[in-house]
Amino acid sequence: MSPRQFPESFVWGAATAAYQIEGAASEGGRGPSIWDTFSRTPGRTHGGDTGDVAADHYHRWREDVALMSELGLDAYRLSISWPRVQPGGRGELNPEGVAFYRDLVDALLDAGINPVVTLYHWDLPQELEDAGGWANRETAYAFADYARAVARELGDRVEVWTTLNEPWCSAYLGYASGVHAPGRTEPAAALAAAHHLNLAHGLAARAIRDELGEEANVSITLNLHVTRPADPERPADLEAAHEVDLVGNHIFLGPLLEGTYPVELRQLTAHLTDWSFVRPGDLTLIRQRLDVLGVNYYSTNYVRRREAGAPAGGTGGHGAGAASPWVALDRVEFLDPAGPLTDMGWNIEPEGLYELLTALDNAHEGLPLMVTENGAAFPDAVAEDGQVHDADRIDYLHRHLDAVARAVEDGADVRGYFVWSLLDNFEWAYGYAKRFGIVRVDYDTQVRTPKDSARWYAQVAATGELPAPPDGEPAGLAPTAGRSDA
Repeated sequence: MSPRQFPESFVWGAATAAYQIEGAASEGGRGPSIWDTFSRTPGRTHGGDTGDVAADHYHRWREDVALMSELGLDAYRLSISWPRVQPGGRGELNPEGVAFYRDLVDALLDAGINPVVTLYHWDLPQELEDAGGWANRETAYAFADYARAVARELGDRVEVWTTLNEPWCSAYLGYASGVHAPGRTEPAAALAAAHHLNLAHGLAARAIRDELGEEANVSITLNLHVTRPADPERPADLEAAHEVDLVGNHIFLGPLLEGTYPVELRQLTAHLTDWSFVRPGDLTLIRQRLDVLGVNYYSTNYVRRREAGAPAGGTGGHGAGAASPWVALDRVEFLDPAGPLTDMGWNIEPEGLYELLTALDNAHEGLPLMVTENGAAFPDAVAEDGQVHDADRIDYLHRHLDAVARAVEDGADVRGYFVWSLLDNFEWAYGYAKRFGIVRVDYDTQVRTPKDSARWYAQVAATGELPAPPDGEPAGLAPTAGRSDA
């Protein structure tokens, strides 16, 4: 096979999130977030881990920018900690918090790295959650005010403004299954939260452009679900996959890109809510121009229709005993994933990324796409030479970049790729038990060590060329041939 060549303008980047790497949870005037509260609640995170220190990026950002420069990144996708710049979620900005991000962004630009700023990556100020959180409509308006204020402070320095990261997780994992902050298990509140997150995006997009002008580039990042029926010949399984598509994808794609919620979605969830939280004019507010759609992709789902009264089967990777994040899908069974799997228990299926990118491009002509997260956790080991030889991660990245390249070759307007993640970090409810970084962080010493995958990724970014895969398949990472129902 010949190497695949990416377009010269293709953007190569890496991504992180504030709460996962910054630490300094009570320094510099930062207020508490829902993740501070959640992670400090016994039983919520692996080993009681918190983001209090994380990767100590707050103190080590200069070292991290130098590391990005060494890797030759074109762009860095960072998130702003809302409670660091606006401790209570409303009112005056915290000068120390603003200065931290201004200095970081300036350093990135000096290093020739474009900042891609995410305004919300799950760290809601606790005061806003105390007032109802995302289930409260007023949170959307508070978010718009915050977005306007940050745009005023950093506007001439930021290439792309991403309003929200993965609102599916904020709504469903935070308010339905309770495995993410704020840890609520209220299906109706989860649906209200999804709408208010959509509204927050629209209001923030308008606020940013009011502040910076219509030329400001606005984005949102979605973790869209590629869902396959266990038996594609069985109509009931096809219907189950369609329901997942409605609840997982079109609850966001519909209002954001088409200005409507699907009628089927409202019907499917009518026993949980009357949708009265959608007020006249909301859908017009939500449907703002998108300059690029961020796409996060890790794995696929396999589902089947469960007969009424039948016991539940697999957890679908959401953890035994956890409440389901999939509101209104009581008769949809998420099958446990078949191998190969990452350390998260997620299946490795790069073809799903190709299918997702091409489907989005076909459905929404003229909308540029960016892969804003893709990567894998593996049980990395430090070798005797002090290095991390993470061949599994290189193989994963190679396969998924190959899928991106094929999508581009077939006409999909994909502008770039951000590996998740630059650094090992606090992996939410999994604490420090999972490592996604292409750079290892020793949490005792905070020493950073680029893994083999970092050097491999730097080479791909430098050349824009994906080398042909080596002969043979690495052990345990052969492509999934089919889905077992076992």
